[in-house]
Amino acid sequence: MELVFLGTSSAIPTSHRNHSSIALKAFGEIFLFDCGEGTQLQMSKAKISPMKINNIFITHFHGDHILGLPGIIQSMAFRGRKNPLHIFGPKGLVEMVNIIRNFGYFSLTFEIYMHEIEDGIILEAENYRVSCSKMNHTVLNFAYSIYEKRRPKFIKEKAIALGINPGPDFGKLQRGIAVKVGDNIINPEQVLGEERKGRKIVYSGDTTPSDQMQEFAKDADLLVHESTFEGKYGDEAGEMGHSTSVQAAEIAKKANVKRLILTHVSTRYKKSDILETEAREIFENSTVAEDFMQIEVER
Repeated sequence: MELVFLGTSSAIPTSHRNHSSIALKAFGEIFLFDCGEGTQLQMSKAKISPMKINNIFITHFHGDHILGLPGIIQSMAFRGRKNPLHIFGPKGLVEMVNIIRNFGYFSLTFEIYMHEIEDGIILEAENYRVSCSKMNHTVLNFAYSIYEKRRPKFIKEKAIALGINPGPDFGKLQRGIAVKVGDNIINPEQVLGEERKGRKIVYSGDTTPSDQMQEFAKDADLLVHESTFEGKYGDEAGEMGHSTSVQAAEIAKKANVKRLILTHVSTRYKKSDILETEAREIFENSTVAEDFMQIEVER
């Protein structure tokens, strides 16, 4: 699972920070979280093809998180995309995407499916699960969690002892399918070990610190949390629906995450050292994201 930060600025892009967007390479797919203005150019620089994206997750409808959508959808159409595109986001998503469909002179070559979300699991596949949770911002905003579903370890010795020969039956049992050996039915639980914890990544979108965020990010391998300002601007951050580096670090510590990445940095910071230094005083494994930063989340 690899995260590529395509944009790490807050409301206004700068010469070195683009509007918010993160690509996740995992499970043979590319997932896109938020799509600020200029995202497709950032993708080109990062050598990420929009044609490989099947799922886009929007945290909220402020311009710095969505203004790249019209361009990326049009580019997919110009390239002759055939595969459907799924877009997830708060209530109002259907209306917004329908406006994009009629924006400019182009015709779609693929289906777009819009999913207006509520708290809970919103997408589930064989090897991953995506959930969302409402956070606190000036408009409706959702955080997202992507969790790796890992099968229990297959214990080869147990299978052989039960008379199963190495081959296709091993694979069936690993996938949770019972097999027949002579007159006996061998169930997966007879040859599988304990449940194994998968990797978990959480992305906050724009939010003030909250108990919901702390619970939602619990035990995550990686928390990507907005950190618009340094600690001394806590009141200003609260009024604008944002968090400081100190508050993000406190959430990471309380949630028992393994690593914290700070993003959505205010344009007032030419250098982000102060944000990282403040966060590390509370939660040592903290890093401020930079555009094109790549982070591998290992087991």
